[in-house]
Amino acid sequence: MEDNHSGSCLCGAVRFKTRGRLRGVVYCHCSQCRKQSGHFVAATSSNDADIDIEGTEGVTWYGASGVAKRGFCRICGSLLFWKHNELDTISIMAGSFDRPSGLSAESHIFVGDKGDYYSIDDSLPQFEKSTPSIKVADE
Repeated sequence: MEDNHSGSCLCGAVRFKTRGRLRGVVYCHCSQCRKQSGHFVAATSSNDADIDIEGTEGVTWYGASGVAKRGFCRICGSLLFWKHNELDTISIMAGSFDRPSGLSAESHIFVGDKGDYYSIDDSLPQFEKSTPSIKVADE
């Protein structure tokens, strides 16, 4: 998807703007995403050079593994970002974008680790771990 997009955390202390292409939304069902968000995560991604973050002093980064870190607002707790330590892209939580977002769903990853209290009932591709095109931390 080509366009400029904006978004924020719940309290507005952290805002961001993206430009250029965003990846389709990927639903991650890994245990880390489930435990941090309370369910599965829906995220797109942008090149680092194509996102401007205002209020970076309000972002707390948590290194959930040696491979990646998760960024959230230190004031309201909104989960905003997931950042692989070795890549020049950043995942952005789909729900943090202002509307209309223009985003569309692409796939489900880590379905082998999904919660036992729900089913995946859409027709999107499902991957036991990740896809070859999405480099993530191994669970």
